[in-house]
Amino acid sequence: MRLTLREQIYAAFFAIIIAGLSQLTIPLGLIPLTGQTFAIGLVVTFLGLRTGTVSIIIYLLLGLIGLPVFAGGTSGIGILFGPTGGYLIGFIFNGLLTGKLLEKDSTSYVRGILANIAGALATLVFGTLWLKWSTGMAWVGAINGGFLLFLLPGVIKAVAAAYLGIFLRKKMQIQTKRPEQSE
Repeated sequence: MRLTLREQIYAAFFAIIIAGLSQLTIPLGLIPLTGQTFAIGLVVTFLGLRTGTVSIIIYLLLGLIGLPVFAGGTSGIGILFGPTGGYLIGFIFNGLLTGKLLEKDSTSYVRGILANIAGALATLVFGTLWLKWSTGMAWVGAINGGFLLFLLPGVIKAVAAAYLGIFLRKKMQIQTKRPEQSE
């Protein structure tokens, strides 16, 4: 997969936006409520499947090499193996799923909202599974503390990300298909 120079610049720029929004944090026990999931949905809705997912991967790599881009200014491989690691990995699947669902029509608000909710659910599923496995928490605790607690905020952020991403896409007339892919 080769990205054009413009797509590479967009991916890098939006990785920084994800990092910035990740610092909006409300502590809720082991797993904080953050702006990360909003940022992930916004980036993929705006940039599309390929460039948006690359942006998410750049963001994760920045955190893994030690830059303080994860929630609360954290970083490092220890975060990936900690209680929040599944959510971080889930961001990739969120991007892939949301982007794939938006490939046919990236300007429909209804489609955008449904795609972002599906992506947010993917993040929550990965995060909850990892939370259960990494902490040894009982299923009830992991589901309550890692999924149900974040379900309503996740849907709200997904709707906001879809709306803003599509609005900006329309205003800036961002094209997700490469010229050689056009019909």
